[in-house]
Amino acid sequence: MSQPFSIAIHGGAGTILRDQMSDELRVEILSALEKSVKAGHEILAQGGDALDAVVAAVKVLEDAPQFNAGKGSVLTNKEMVEMDASVMHGREMNAGAVTGIRHIKNPIELARDVMLISEHVLLMGDGAEEFAFSLGYEYTEQDYFFTDRRYEQLQSMKEKGLFALSEAKYSAEDKYPDDKKFGTVGAVALDKQGNLAAATSTGGITNKKFGRVGDSPIIGAGTIAENGNVAVSTTGMGEFFIRKMVAGDVAARMRYLKEDVHTACEHIINGDLKAMGGEGGLIAVDANGDIHFAMNSSGMYRASIDNKGNLDVKIYADE
Repeated sequence: MSQPFSIAIHGGAGTILRDQMSDELRVEILSALEKSVKAGHEILAQGGDALDAVVAAVKVLEDAPQFNAGKGSVLTNKEMVEMDASVMHGREMNAGAVTGIRHIKNPIELARDVMLISEHVLLMGDGAEEFAFSLGYEYTEQDYFFTDRRYEQLQSMKEKGLFALSEAKYSAEDKYPDDKKFGTVGAVALDKQGNLAAATSTGGITNKKFGRVGDSPIIGAGTIAENGNVAVSTTGMGEFFIRKMVAGDVAARMRYLKEDVHTACEHIINGDLKAMGGEGGLIAVDANGDIHFAMNSSGMYRASIDNKGNLDVKIYADE
């Protein structure tokens, strides 16, 4: 029997309004999600490593302006982009992460190189970029990341005195159906060699100050991969996901309590995390290639190609 392989991706969870989703935007989002999951699956089908698959999938989403990562990142209080990313490979539980990135087009690639080339796990800000430029990364001007949508969001947040998408109240002038979605993208995969890997990337939260960092670059909170067990990438209110150590908690429940991936994920997302007041979701794949999407929000941009080769692309929680 051949080794199963599968991949799942997400483009963020939160409040996504059906009645404000134009057909044009819906098509753009579904198309990007499908392109992302297929990019990763192609690598897996050719016998490639799960790490390469998740990085390839996340790169597609970083390059798509519809998602809060890379090109579509939200703006800080100082009208800058500060991006975070992390990767983990399950064979040796090796990991790499970066935070506060301003001039690198694809932070997920840099996170992978921190894992593979440096002796470290997490690099921040100027130091992380100095490491990138030493490897030949191209300096990317902030103009590349700037979009009118994110600028409008920032001005709205400043006027309301808010700093997180989750705190905004809906009003008639809301222009986008997912302005209150938690912007993170991620991927998890199982390859033909039995390796599990996870990758997560984000632009953070609108109007953030003081160098705020969420769960996306934190191993065990936003990202985890452990061969023979599970790979997880999360999306949601970062502070809660850090406090609950969501990704690591799912892995621990599966490892010690022998819960299956569905039970463990739901226990955390719709149990412990929700009880704390945390909103969001996660994607997970286990050692058999079984995929689970968990969310306690109205939607999560997501796609998967399971261990039977079935493609699935969805937006809302009730799909």
